[in-house]
Amino acid sequence: MKRAILLSVLLLSQFGTSQLLKTSGQKIVNDKGENIQLKGLGLGGWMLQEGYMLKTADFAGPQYKIKEKIAELIGEDGMNEFYKAYLKNGITKQDIDFLAKAGFNSIRLPMHYNLYTLPIEKEPAKGKDTWLEEGFKMTDDLLQWCTDNKIYLILDLHAAPGGQGNDANISDNDKSKPSLWANEENQRKTIALWKRLAERYKDNPWIGGYDLINEPNINFTGKNPNGTDEMSNAPLWKLQKDITAAIREVDKKHIIFIEGNGWGNNYNGLPAIWDNNMAFSFHKYWNYNDDQTIKFALDLREKHNMPIWLGETGENSNVWFTELIQLLGKHNIGYAFWPMKKIDNIAGITNVKITPEYEKLLDYWKNGGEKPSKEYARKALLQIADNYKLNNTEIKRDVIDAMFRQITDASTKPFRNHQAPGRIFASEYDLGRMGAAYLDKDFINLWVSDPAKRSEWNSGQQMRNDGVDIYKCNDKVTNQYYVGKTETGEWLQYTLRSKGDANYTLDIRYSAANDAKIRIETASGKVLATVSLSSTGGNENWKTVTAKNISLQKGENKIRIVFENDGVNLNYFELK
Repeated sequence: MKRAILLSVLLLSQFGTSQLLKTSGQKIVNDKGENIQLKGLGLGGWMLQEGYMLKTADFAGPQYKIKEKIAELIGEDGMNEFYKAYLKNGITKQDIDFLAKAGFNSIRLPMHYNLYTLPIEKEPAKGKDTWLEEGFKMTDDLLQWCTDNKIYLILDLHAAPGGQGNDANISDNDKSKPSLWANEENQRKTIALWKRLAERYKDNPWIGGYDLINEPNINFTGKNPNGTDEMSNAPLWKLQKDITAAIREVDKKHIIFIEGNGWGNNYNGLPAIWDNNMAFSFHKYWNYNDDQTIKFALDLREKHNMPIWLGETGENSNVWFTELIQLLGKHNIGYAFWPMKKIDNIAGITNVKITPEYEKLLDYWKNGGEKPSKEYARKALLQIADNYKLNNTEIKRDVIDAMFRQITDASTKPFRNHQAPGRIFASEYDLGRMGAAYLDKDFINLWVSDPAKRSEWNSGQQMRNDGVDIYKCNDKVTNQYYVGKTETGEWLQYTLRSKGDANYTLDIRYSAANDAKIRIETASGKVLATVSLSSTGGNENWKTVTAKNISLQKGENKIRIVFENDGVNLNYFELK
């Protein structure tokens, strides 16, 4: 009895001093009534993989197909060994410590149901649920790491039993198996899973809420296979109401996030609101950052007097990130960016480095040819799993800077501690907003309604996530990258420190298909030199040209390289 009383006091104390979230009109607030704007990151690629994250999209999009490809090379046991290492390394306490330090106050966990329970076709008894410890243990650990950092964990059912739509990649949907919407057992299991989760975490104040079904995309009565023209959405609303009822049997405290059809944004047919602690989630990709693009969500908030949350967004340039977060701040909307880790990633906060051995596996899977040996494939895959450790990833400081500092700070910061005399690589231009640290004419990805209009912003897809086009470099002296695809009027700025007032000789390492010119000037526009560049005959034919009497002052200097013609590629410049 004493122990029960002590536990009750402890829980009351924990909630009394905690930051438990709830809704209050159109706001999400803590238990002190303070407004909380969720600034989050989705752990995409951990519990649930999509092909594009592992570069298998051309031949294996859903996770079950990726597993088939791996098992084909190293067997079922080898595949399980790989996934054990992958899940262990994918997210650790170190990752969550890092995210909290970067400035995030919340995490969205995309859950795959098969880590928590068996698929219905594998259940020993119909209507019964076998619970798997793996998923719950992973969630427990993650929640503890979030608690240690005082950041919220929002649970997101990303892959529901049977798959929640026709987009197979996002929910690991095997269309040869019974679907969520056509099978009552899958719906029953989905409800039971949520009740189990709510029962487990009902008393934890650092659970930020329950995101019931990620991106439903299904045509119930409409013509579009992904539900974008669906008008009633009746089965979707019924299932989310049933899940809510099951959660509320055991947990009346935590926020419930609901999502519309058509990848989250189609709220047609929404019935009367069925819970008083609920918020709308919407998703936003590849469109403009203005009030018009989020008007439907703002209207939902106003009509129902409920909060809205941008539950998933990302996969764009730093310019787009900064603009979006500024827009969301203006309207007091929380968000979760996507994803955490993927291979060859410039548009996220970490990059998982690819290896030549893994590229050989990708080539075999895509094009056939000689099959790699089992041991070769096993080592290649385990190396990739090891590369998912945070210490082995490449931290994208430019993305973090764009998501946090650049929201309110228009100044520039040095990318590296550049000194004169010294060598400065072209790709190491300043951190900062476009128009302050650099100027580029293709700097954002706007599909709008036509994917053919997609822009890659950084066409080389290397190193940084600005509009500057950065490519792999094979010159004899290199930091592995060069700036290319330059256009007339574009420029790059570098902050460097000079040991004294001095005139320097400037060696410029470049390549160009045609004769061109560049201009060296200060950030205030004072011209230091104009340099003629003769054609080198191709992108990888490098030459050095020298300019003299580049006058720098003692201490900090901000100089710009301005391209007066298209097509100049820049490796580095050296001040002597």
